[in-house]
Amino acid sequence: MCATPEEENWAIASHSVDFYARFAPVADDDRLLAAALWVYWGFAFDDARCDTGPLSTRPAAFNALAGAVQRSLEAPSARPDRDRFIGPLQDIASMFRSFGQPALVRRFAAAHRAWLSGVCWQIGNAAAEHMPELDDFMAMRLLSSGGEPTFALLELATGAEVPAAELAHPAARALTEMAITVAALDNDRHSMHKEVAHGDTNQNIFTVLMRHAALTPQEAVREATALRDRVLLRFLELREHVRARAGAELRRYVDGLSFGIRGNAEWGLRVPRYLSGGLRPADATEDNPLDWAEQPSDTNRSPLPAPSVAWWWDRDLLGA
Repeated sequence: MCATPEEENWAIASHSVDFYARFAPVADDDRLLAAALWVYWGFAFDDARCDTGPLSTRPAAFNALAGAVQRSLEAPSARPDRDRFIGPLQDIASMFRSFGQPALVRRFAAAHRAWLSGVCWQIGNAAAEHMPELDDFMAMRLLSSGGEPTFALLELATGAEVPAAELAHPAARALTEMAITVAALDNDRHSMHKEVAHGDTNQNIFTVLMRHAALTPQEAVREATALRDRVLLRFLELREHVRARAGAELRRYVDGLSFGIRGNAEWGLRVPRYLSGGLRPADATEDNPLDWAEQPSDTNRSPLPAPSVAWWWDRDLLGA
């Protein structure tokens, strides 16, 4: 699927097996391999078709490709010659289907569609040279970050199928969205050097805050960290409530959300894709010790000033 050795090097530099093993440490090898292959695919597709490349500011052209890519995931008979990323995606989808859990494949496909819709939103903003305000950015980043399919892979990787009613419960949905948001805000920080080097700094939490809150870069980093920590505090509070009442499959899924938050942070601070500063993919992951804050940077437990995500703090979620 990679057109040049450089593209291949950047895909390999994502260390996607290391990445997804942190999300699903209980996965068996075959399931973990299939999940990791999609992550490799996702990073390569994101680099070549979403963040940079000829379609990154052409929403109509990207939308047409996104439709073809999505259908190829859902339909094994779809033509693979529309784009070089389609055939490999169909191979990965075939691996998913081999596990014999059609409901999980369907859930992943829905999450994949959500991701592509977010990228369409992001590319539309870029084409219009529009910097979204915080509320729209938070809603868009939930989708465009790729967190939906990444966390949907948890069930495919572990084989633990969460009952549909439990997974669709508002509290479980809020936990999923918060896990995506924490990871996405962490990734905005981890990827900044790479994005600057590649000329892709159009939409991230820092540029949003600098534009609309008139913050300096240093102030934007502090504010973004505070927003992230507030979401994580609410996630931890709601997680304990949900976990205490959940069945075995939902508990495993919620644990995967927690592993994903921590694993994404550790991976992002060590992965060659980001450590290289975007100039070239480094050869190995650094295993240097990481320093973790003992306390959140902001202990404010009120909802974020973003109506599209404020429902995560609804009292009804704790009462259900």
